[in-house]
Amino acid sequence: MKLYKIKGGILIAHGAGYYRVERVNWDSLVNRNHLFDYLSDHLEKFQRLEADHAARLLQGKLLPPIARQEVWASGVTYFRSREARIEESQGGGYFYDRVYEAERPELFFKATARRTVGTNGVVRIRKDSSWDVPEPELTLFINKQGLIQGYTIGNDMSSRAIEAENPLYLPQAKVYEGCAGLGPCLYVNKTPLAADTKIALEILRGGTPIFTNTVGIDKMKRSQEELASFLFRECAFPYGCYLMTGTGIVPPDEFTLQSNDEIRITIEPIGTLVNYVA
Repeated sequence: MKLYKIKGGILIAHGAGYYRVERVNWDSLVNRNHLFDYLSDHLEKFQRLEADHAARLLQGKLLPPIARQEVWASGVTYFRSREARIEESQGGGYFYDRVYEAERPELFFKATARRTVGTNGVVRIRKDSSWDVPEPELTLFINKQGLIQGYTIGNDMSSRAIEAENPLYLPQAKVYEGCAGLGPCLYVNKTPLAADTKIALEILRGGTPIFTNTVGIDKMKRSQEELASFLFRECAFPYGCYLMTGTGIVPPDEFTLQSNDEIRITIEPIGTLVNYVA
């Protein structure tokens, strides 16, 4: 089941059916335990749409599936990320190696809803950075009770130049206007995502692919539940939150994003998040 946030409401796609939800608050709708069961039981109470009408509503720029939730992120959860951070850091590699092996994961605040864009939206690279990449990440939706209720795709835009200069510059490397993409929907299922789920990244420049790669979420060192548990220690999220779970895809050191690049991140069965670079 997919929940799309559109202008004027929410569109739910389930099987071959489409339903429009109006005058329902996003925060209250998604912040339920057993969200899939609740939505399944209430589908017929929503306005059913013809497939062609739903297709028109889903064309173009979708709103990110977020209201008053915060977006947080995890670091160094894949071995490839550990390697890249050690290689790029100027004397700070010791810390990345330690956090990969430590009991406590690296968690950091990423974005508010205002700094987050949806699919076909525009993300940004910092003007004071010379080395920038997208980080494609499976993103958990965790409700206010600390329970994982759904998934979306995250684009954790990152300045490798700033973080490489000093690990303490992480907030500046990660948090700025247009620093995050979420979408295209909130995927809610009866069961967790399959262990063989793949994350695929494609970057196009002038319509031509210049970088592609794929990684399985089974390569993640930590479990989703472990990351969620640490995030909710001594921290309350009254509207729930999103948690990006780290990246296992890192472009080569000579690569950096440029304005007008197209970033495509696909995680089936969630879909594809498309962002353009300002």
